Amino acid sequence: MAGVAVAATATAVMVGVTLPDSASGKEGRGGGPQGSAAEQGQAARQLPGVVEDAPVQRKTGTGRDPLTDAELKRARTLALGRGLRDSGKDVTGGKGPEQLSTDLAELTPDEVGSADPPRRADVTYYDYSDNTYVTKTVDLGSGKVEHTDTQRGVQPPPNRDEAREAARLLIADKLGEGLKKDFKDATGKTLTSPDQLVVTGFVYRTGVDAPGPAATRDCGKHRCVRLFTRVAGGPWIDTRQLVIDLSARSVARLGS
Repeated sequence: MAGVAVAATATAVMVGVTLPDSASGKEGRGGGPQGSAAEQGQAARQLPGVVEDAPVQRKTGTGRDPLTDAELKRARTLALGRGLRDSGKDVTGGKGPEQLSTDLAELTPDEVGSADPPRRADVTYYDYSDNTYVTKTVDLGSGKVEHTDTQRGVQPPPNRDEAREAARLLIADKLGEGLKKDFKDATGKTLTSPDQLVVTGFVYRTGVDAPGPAATRDCGKHRCVRLFTRVAGGPWIDTRQLVIDLSARSVARLGS
């Protein structure tokens, strides 16, 4: 079974610190905690570095600056609105569509080169209530939704929550028995939750990726994914022959 589960990736900066002998409990060659002058000089050169705090982020960006945290939150609040929040469904069937991305919108030709161009954001969703891909363009200055684009058959890459839900459905399905067996062989433990895996999802569309079995005939209209799957801290398990239809909440196998 193989998979590629994509969880959101955080980047951490690791700062290596070498403790001087006196701080680590070691004595200098002179027999006492102070050691020689040379040792003390070496210790001084090895004192822990200072990590400065990140600069305070402004509430609102300017020009083509990336969206600030405050702008991201405002864009998502404006785009969702009461109507879409009440009518849409996310990947688990909960209220509101599945939020996929929020990006700084492109400028119109007459705005390019402006000293103070408007700040707009494109917020995208996948609405599982009717299998539509929705893009809302909001003006962050005026607070208005300027444009709404709704498309069918458009399948952007799945987000982390969708990959995780696909793994959960696979674990619960009879076609996930091979995954659970391989996990047991690798770890000696029983696989019961996506949290035990590292998974990355990628879109599967019948007629584009392969003809596919009858059980996948709606993939492309439905939200279907395949997974790259790895034991957390361990080996990969091949699940590439399995297709999870998140819209129908079913699992199918490709090939024989």
